[in-house]
Amino acid sequence: MCGDYIAILGHGMAEIVAPASPLADILGTMSTYVRYASDTMVLFCGEDVSTLSLPDGSILLGSLFTRDGISLDEEAGLPALTSQAATRQHIIEKCWGSYLLIQPDMEGSGELTITRSPAAAGALPCIYSIRNGSGFLTSDISLAVQANLYRKRIDWDFMIRRLKHPHIKMQRTALAEVAELLPGCSLSLHGTTPLSIDQAWSPWHFVIPERRQCDPREAAARIRHAVASSIHAWAATDRAILLELSGGLDSSIVAAGLSDCHARVTCCNLATPVPGVDERHYAGLMASQLGTGLHTEQLDLDRARLDFDISASSVAPGMGPLQYAIDRTMEDLAERHGATAYYSGGGGDSVFCYLRTAAPAADAFRARGLGDAITAAKDLSSLHQCTLWKAGRLTLSKLRRPPTSPYREDATFIAPGTASTSPEPHPWFAAPDDALPGDRERIFDLAGNQLFQDQAARGSKRPLRFPLLSQPVMEACLQAPSWMWISGGRNRALARDAFSDTLPSEIVNRQSKATYMSYLGAVYERSKHEISDFLLSGRLQSQGLLDRRAIAAFLATPLAPRDQTFLRMFDLCMVENWVRHQP
Repeated sequence: MCGDYIAILGHGMAEIVAPASPLADILGTMSTYVRYASDTMVLFCGEDVSTLSLPDGSILLGSLFTRDGISLDEEAGLPALTSQAATRQHIIEKCWGSYLLIQPDMEGSGELTITRSPAAAGALPCIYSIRNGSGFLTSDISLAVQANLYRKRIDWDFMIRRLKHPHIKMQRTALAEVAELLPGCSLSLHGTTPLSIDQAWSPWHFVIPERRQCDPREAAARIRHAVASSIHAWAATDRAILLELSGGLDSSIVAAGLSDCHARVTCCNLATPVPGVDERHYAGLMASQLGTGLHTEQLDLDRARLDFDISASSVAPGMGPLQYAIDRTMEDLAERHGATAYYSGGGGDSVFCYLRTAAPAADAFRARGLGDAITAAKDLSSLHQCTLWKAGRLTLSKLRRPPTSPYREDATFIAPGTASTSPEPHPWFAAPDDALPGDRERIFDLAGNQLFQDQAARGSKRPLRFPLLSQPVMEACLQAPSWMWISGGRNRALARDAFSDTLPSEIVNRQSKATYMSYLGAVYERSKHEISDFLLSGRLQSQGLLDRRAIAAFLATPLAPRDQTFLRMFDLCMVENWVRHQP
């Protein structure tokens, strides 16, 4: 995996870096080398991992930039601070990147604080298993397995939670006694006492009234600067980029940001043999403006598979048949074109506040009063092609109803009697009591993007960048209130305004989006018998977790028009495939 590291924690760690140490020999054969050693922690890193040793004893792994996108690759770029807490706060507030900040206590007490960068996707992972002050933290669980520090075991209690809450990222993983530090969180270890986890960065800090943008033009300018500087910063580190250019607004904005960078950019677009995903016209417009050709790849139906090998670094189900097909196709393209990094516009809908409810008008009423609410309702009616009266009625309904919980259980096709479960609380779901409806919806949606890395094994060989989910972009977009994003009856209005002079007018003005629904429907129809065999003779069934009768009945019934229940089958197959490839 690119960016490999593993830190081993405990007392008497100095012994494992001795020349005759078996563990050091094992890790050496995996091309990892000692970057830090004390009596309580030894850190091994791959050659491609940048490390920054700070005066207060902190070690920063990965990439760190200033808010203007300047790389900080030496300690001189950071001010001399009085404490590790001050260092942590400065990096969170004044810098950004894909990093892990490790702060061991310099007095040898064994205390340790680890902070993961807030980027919602594309950030350096942190998987850990720590008990009684000993254990490890790593970018890749397979390092711990190969070093005989961990033996994989499925956590079946987690699996039940995952089946019933498929769209929520959890700190807990599908492997027993293994957890993941979520973006923007800090983990603190105090000797043998239980671990504590705190939020070092919270999206809610950027939607408070004191930070809310009032001028749409200034909001658009800040968003443009944040996007452009983030893309430029990443492009300066990557020599050859494979841009996944769908032809939609979000990936086109990433393409526009790459237009004046020095990296070599190859644009690729996916088409399918069924209607629904043919964006070649729009992608071609953007590629031409970028001054490069467009490479189109056919995503044939037989590329979507139910049974496929799982990455050794995977700690939870994430890659389904569609993700597998896209992943393998993109990896083939990267090999063919000599790319060193993947770039995606993924997360654009979330960060650019693409809400499909009346929440923006409800927000405008609560924050600005009746006049602004009426303006927002007019924008809603134009956006959704409905009457102003209907938009107003939906706005009133949104204001009257209690907030919707992000924890919605889906027990479809799960065996009756399976214990009711709830996922562990996600830190970004802790909404203030006075949170606006639109802010709740977009932050809950933003948290879902933390699942992206589980869905793309291609990121294990080359960095997979999501520039629109970089910390500066998230912050700039969150500060723009939801009603600004539907201005003029356009979704993602501020993003369109911010980049209107750098995108083809057809892309700026288009409101529709292609989907893979027809492709997935075709895969489902041709795979029914395989799905039946795969699920009803698999490990989930042997654990008594599936409703055999309900699955068989659904597969035997013709699919009704616009019925998307079949997507649940793919989700179950994804989980089944993951558990089949575990010990």
